[in-house]
Amino acid sequence: MANLKEVRTRIQSVKSTQQITKAMKMVAASRLRKAQDAILQLRPYVGKLNMIRDHVSGSLTGEHASEYVVEREVEKVLIVVITSDRGLCGAFNSNVIKSAVSLIEEEYQQQKDNNALWIMPLGRKGFDFFTKNGYQVIDDFSLIFQDIAFNNVKKAAEFAMNGFVEGQFDRVMIVYNEFKNVATQILNREQFLPILIEEDEDTEGKKTDYIFEPSIEFIIQEMIPSMLKIQFYKAVLESNASEQGARMTAMDQASENAGELLKDLRLLYNRTRQAAITKEILEIVGGAEALENG
Repeated sequence: MANLKEVRTRIQSVKSTQQITKAMKMVAASRLRKAQDAILQLRPYVGKLNMIRDHVSGSLTGEHASEYVVEREVEKVLIVVITSDRGLCGAFNSNVIKSAVSLIEEEYQQQKDNNALWIMPLGRKGFDFFTKNGYQVIDDFSLIFQDIAFNNVKKAAEFAMNGFVEGQFDRVMIVYNEFKNVATQILNREQFLPILIEEDEDTEGKKTDYIFEPSIEFIIQEMIPSMLKIQFYKAVLESNASEQGARMTAMDQASENAGELLKDLRLLYNRTRQAAITKEILEIVGGAEALENG
């Protein structure tokens, strides 16, 4: 049985750990509020933009076809994997990485074998994993979560977009966690480029005749690229909110586990103390009897 000093030391250690996990939960909760507000405000805007993008892109055919909707034979692939910079957020990072690896094995193994597959990790955890495992990694944006302002995120989007237009990549995929609530994140594998045009059942097969203002050229050169950058930015914000929710949940669970461990340790401490007192009493009684008999 452990002695009292050892048990006291363990109790103090667990108390200190519990204080840290509670503090980290509070920090994550504060960051989650900001991240959640940001993504909830952006979602309706992106949803409407995507609807407009689908309608407009479907109408830009022939000589006016957008370069971002062109389907090519998939020989070169870029996969954007959005993780976090730090751990202590449960299975948040491992789930994203497993999903990306699974996507490669299911659909792009041939490109990987031909050295025609690149990983662009956003977040240090993804960078560390894919670098250690021998993937071709683009490291330019791995520290993006140090400042996730739109002007910084759009540079990563522009890299992927320019690479697609110039033929460096035939397809661009994004793997990330979509925020649902504090306890739940939804893994997403999203085709970023070429743009997938989703036709409504009511309008499928019907061509809409649009009047473009100021011009079709403006729509192609300005509007569609801006929509793509905002879509990319949304994926980053979704991941950021998911990370804070996952960390808050993980730290809450860790605090509860520490509380349960403290209960067990206090019970062990009381039992050990009681045993020590009983032993001392027995020694005193034995000594008294010895003196009496002597």
